[in-house]
Amino acid sequence: MITILPAGESAVLVEYDELPSVLGNFRALDASRIPGVIDLIPAARTILIKYDNTITGHKLVEKWVRGAVPIELTADESGPAVEIPVRYDGDDLVEVGKLTGLGVDGVIESHTSALWTVAFIGFAPGFAYLTGNERKLEVPRRSDPRMQVPAGAVGLAGPFSGVYPRSSPGGWQLIGTTELSVWDAERRPPALLLPGTTVTFVRA
Repeated sequence: MITILPAGESAVLVEYDELPSVLGNFRALDASRIPGVIDLIPAARTILIKYDNTITGHKLVEKWVRGAVPIELTADESGPAVEIPVRYDGDDLVEVGKLTGLGVDGVIESHTSALWTVAFIGFAPGFAYLTGNERKLEVPRRSDPRMQVPAGAVGLAGPFSGVYPRSSPGGWQLIGTTELSVWDAERRPPALLLPGTTVTFVRA
C-alpha cells in the first residue's frame, strides 16, 4: 500500500510502509523516468518526486508511480561497488562486539562481508544511510551521544551503517575510521555515495 500526497504545485510525496519498499520502488522509478520528472529523493519511508509541471502533471505522475514494479537488487546484479577502506579502531568497537555477541573479530568480518546499499541521504550533506544484508550488526544508538564525532568515522545505528562526512555531534556506535572523503564541495557530484549506490567496506 502506498499513499501519494501533493507537495506544492510541482512535486508529490509517496509514502511506503517499509524501507525495502522504498528501495525497490526507487530503483524501478529511477529506471523508468517519464518526461518531466526532475528528481527522485528517497528517505526511510518516502520518495519525494519533483517534476516540471509544464511537461507533466500530478495525475500522470501518480499513474506512473502506481504502475511501478519494485526491483529487488541481488549481489549478482548490483554491479561495481564503491569500496571504502576502514581502520577498525572505533571507540565503540568492543561494545558493539558485546552487544551483538560477535566479538571484535566477528563485527569486522560481518561488516566487511556485507553488501551495503545507500538507502537515502540525511542528517548532514553527504551522510549516506547504508542498509545491508547483515542483520547481526543491528545495534541501538548510544545512550549518550558525543558532542563531536570526527569526519571519516564509520558507525552503526539500528539497521544502518554510515560514514560521517564532516565533524559533527553524533550518537552512532563508532567502529572505525576511513580517510576516504564522502563529501567534497569541489567534486561533481559532491557526495560520493548517492541513493542506490552499492558499497563494500574493506579492512585497511
